[in-house]
Amino acid sequence: MKTILIMLPAHVDDWVRLLKLGLPGHAVVTEVSAAEGPISYAVVDKPSAKAIATLGRLDALFSVNAGIEALLESGEIPDGLPIVRMVDDGLAAGMLEWVLAQTLAWHRNLFHYQAAQRERCWLPLQEKLASERTICVLGVGQLGRPLVEQFALLGFNTRAWSRSGTAVPGVASFGGPHGLSPCVDDADFLINLLPLTPETENLLDAALLRRLAPGAVLINGGRGRHLVDEAVIEALDEGRLRAAVLDVFRTEPLPADHPFWSHPGIYLSPHVAALTHPASAVASIVQNIRGFESGIALRHVVNRTRGY
Repeated sequence: MKTILIMLPAHVDDWVRLLKLGLPGHAVVTEVSAAEGPISYAVVDKPSAKAIATLGRLDALFSVNAGIEALLESGEIPDGLPIVRMVDDGLAAGMLEWVLAQTLAWHRNLFHYQAAQRERCWLPLQEKLASERTICVLGVGQLGRPLVEQFALLGFNTRAWSRSGTAVPGVASFGGPHGLSPCVDDADFLINLLPLTPETENLLDAALLRRLAPGAVLINGGRGRHLVDEAVIEALDEGRLRAAVLDVFRTEPLPADHPFWSHPGIYLSPHVAALTHPASAVASIVQNIRGFESGIALRHVVNRTRGY
């Protein structure tokens, strides 16, 4: 009997119950001491220091997050141990909902009308059609591709950038370092869903933000370290950005003294854009383990050279 170790900070009972239902021939434990034999798989969020090294030889390490930079940067994952990032329908659906909600609210000036209501002012704006807005999405993976497809379906002038220049029908697709600037130039919305790698860290800097259309909206659902904090505040203060919608931050929870809390142009959410839901996440892990144990290669294994 193979053993699965759950190393998570929350909803542990749900994970145990669902994994036992999905893999009834496996033992599921929450403590190393409860394992009757070697541990084959570990399901982790951001484990404490040296926790992985104490587990012995695993068949695979399953992350409950789409981003795995914390695992890679720890330097504690043995060479040759497959790291499987979380790819599931619930995660993608959550990100799609969050980005669409934020984008459409700004596209249709809902925050303007909310502020006008508080002042009992009748202040209609000249609304724009979707076809009159340019949206640039950075990242065309499991989270980004459904989003760019939806924007194109809604009629937005949609552009997408990825490292490899992944083509999406109906979308102007760009790739590589030389494709970033033309993708971003004069965009009304810049939406970041990139993985964090050495190449993408600090990508959202002052130079990139200056390429956007005046009064653009920045939406960051990728990673906090993509964004140069001082650059976004400067762009807002100078009026080059209309708003910055941020779900991820360099330090989480966001420190109480951080200027993002009080800046009127910044709209925060506490890293909830794409939450991992146990039911859909466990279904993905179960399918992967079943396939692996029947001789099929693991899906969604991290390429450590690329960083995702």
